[in-house]
Amino acid sequence: MKTIIEPFRIKSVEPIYFNTVEERKLILENAFYNPFLIRSKDVLIDLLTDSGTSAMSSSQWAGIMHGDESYAGSPSFFRFEETIQEITGMPLVIPTHQGRASEKILFSILGGKGKYFLSNTLFDTTRANIEFSGAEGIDLICEEGKHPAIPAPFKGNMDLVALKQIIKEKGAENIPLCIITVTNNSGGGQPVSMQNIRAVRTICSENNIPVFIDACRFAENSYFIKLREEGYNNKPVFEIARELFSYADGCTMSAKKDAFANIGGFLAMRNEELALKCRNLLVITEGFPTYGGLAGRDLEAIAIGLREVMEENYLQYRIRSIEYLANKLIAAGVPIMQPAGGHAVYLDAKKFLAHIPVAQYPGQALVGALYLHGGIRSVEIGSLMFGKYDDNKQLIPAQLELVRLAIPRRVYTQSHIDYVAEVVIEVFNARDKIKGLSIVEEAAVLRHFTAKLQQL
Repeated sequence: MKTIIEPFRIKSVEPIYFNTVEERKLILENAFYNPFLIRSKDVLIDLLTDSGTSAMSSSQWAGIMHGDESYAGSPSFFRFEETIQEITGMPLVIPTHQGRASEKILFSILGGKGKYFLSNTLFDTTRANIEFSGAEGIDLICEEGKHPAIPAPFKGNMDLVALKQIIKEKGAENIPLCIITVTNNSGGGQPVSMQNIRAVRTICSENNIPVFIDACRFAENSYFIKLREEGYNNKPVFEIARELFSYADGCTMSAKKDAFANIGGFLAMRNEELALKCRNLLVITEGFPTYGGLAGRDLEAIAIGLREVMEENYLQYRIRSIEYLANKLIAAGVPIMQPAGGHAVYLDAKKFLAHIPVAQYPGQALVGALYLHGGIRSVEIGSLMFGKYDDNKQLIPAQLELVRLAIPRRVYTQSHIDYVAEVVIEVFNARDKIKGLSIVEEAAVLRHFTAKLQQL
């Protein structure tokens, strides 16, 4: 097989500012070992997130010039609406300024004390908005997804036996929604199979529970289905995506992921009564229903990006480039989530830093080490992000202790990725020198964004 090259040419560049280990040590200390508190200019390779960090295409930039900024009835909205309707098959489209705004609106209406939202795995803002409403989010990841080192084609799947059991235990009348996250971000960027989505739909329909898709990375998930699931290898990604959405009553999306946009999101659904309630809340919190907190130019960029992301040359390159980094790390013995995810490589921090107890946040310690050694900014997806406290203020750890290296779309070249691999391997070989952390200051909700830590 020939080298899979980037299916684009670089038209505009921005500089990377290099700094030294000594400078980064001071920067890390001043940021209290939290990558969110580091200034972007002090980062060499920024893998904190793939959200809003993509490089937009020349077509998207051209579309921005067509953006119509009318308060109501902008043609940019109708192009945005039509694109989403074509992809999802859902007639009711509500724009928001980003994904968590969609979640806030949806869970404010459907949530509340005594309610339970079921999912393969909820990501941080989704869970936070559920809990803020007074409801509880319950993760039902399949057994394969709990074991990072054991490869399986669809480790993002929901556990169907557990789904039936929890519906029986909590009562279907107390479950307003079942949410399928594609790909499963908290679970290592792993895809969900069409068979699993179809089965979840059947179980939920039997219990009158609506199903929503968290569609941030729907195109990447659809491409995994094409590659790995029988009967789909000759189907276009657009058709696979249409089928995926056909099993859902609605979806939320942060367009900052698979739409290549720097801002934006939406709610889409089939239920007119729910859509009316969402639009009423949208007007109070986000804006008029034809802009929803976005500029017309952003609506244009999203509409174009949603079509571009389903181009199969791009998706082949995207998935293969993540595998490229994963394979380099596996060859060096670095413990990672296998197989590679769609948008990121996830380091297994519990095995990487086996000498650091979970209560000393090994994932966050590894994040700091990667920045100190090579200027790479990553993010912990473990007990700092998802851990809770029991009645005695003791940590209830997360199911997995991961560090996510999220690769922005169309931003870094192969040499950047080679550098990342070199840094990770060097840190792994000197891992015994890395120390644990303790929390100095934390917020009650989404603490990982602003928490301050100290080295032990």
